[in-house]
Amino acid sequence: MTSLATDSPSGAGTPPPPDDGVPAIEARDVHVRLGASPVLRGVDLTVRRGEVVALLGANGSGKSTLVRTLVGVLPATAGSVHLFGHALGNDVPWARVGYVPQRVSAVAGVPSTAAEVVASGLLHGRRLRLPRGWRSSVREALDLVGLADRARYATHQLSGGQQQRVLIARALVRRPELLVLDEPVAGVDRPSQEAFAATMTRLVADGMTVLVVLHELGELAPLVQRCVVLRHGKVVHDGAPPTPRPGHGGEAHEHVHPHAHPRTVQRPEDVRLADGPFERPDDTEDEVAR
Repeated sequence: MTSLATDSPSGAGTPPPPDDGVPAIEARDVHVRLGASPVLRGVDLTVRRGEVVALLGANGSGKSTLVRTLVGVLPATAGSVHLFGHALGNDVPWARVGYVPQRVSAVAGVPSTAAEVVASGLLHGRRLRLPRGWRSSVREALDLVGLADRARYATHQLSGGQQQRVLIARALVRRPELLVLDEPVAGVDRPSQEAFAATMTRLVADGMTVLVVLHELGELAPLVQRCVVLRHGKVVHDGAPPTPRPGHGGEAHEHVHPHAHPRTVQRPEDVRLADGPFERPDDTEDEVAR
């Protein structure tokens, strides 16, 4: 089992505090409007420490809007969100939270290597220089997602699935206790989905708390303990994974994802991991519940 070191001078690798019974995520009566359109309509969600929760729903149900609201990318119109017992804001221990957004197209610029993208996860609003030992942390994070041998590759040389695993390594280099992922396997091939599932199996075995947005459970089905299903911006199921429709998860089924087109990994400045709420990428599309 590969694990990240815990002696980083940055403090991100210090042992996590004991579980005090406070949920990793606690959202109550969350409403979000985007313009004149209501997207979330009174969502309640609790994710306890060590849980693996899948967030499911049709396109436009509000899944991505919810996770962006939970990590402070989007403001809630009403309701409350607490992470590790702290209301969203400067009091949240953001170093304990890893967020992997949907992949978006990177604008033109100097190509970044996989290692450079991962290293950017160690920078934040109050730290503009990489900490001592950063190379070791980056190598371990890439090893954890099975890409240690791709550290010096430019991100455009990697497959879509490998690019997504680089983003996951970028979140993991902070040694988070909570990992929030927004459609991490959308548009990637089956081998990449299997590699991602293997990575998540190792993380969950180490006790990481996971909230993941999915269209279908797929390779992650053995890991998911609970499913929350959204419909029209409301929670319509919270419990055991629902039974898929006949043929939906079969070998012959082709699921067309709204984001299944070529992308590259964001440059470090495109999606920042800050001590405050994660900043919103300018070119992401918001879901609108109808």
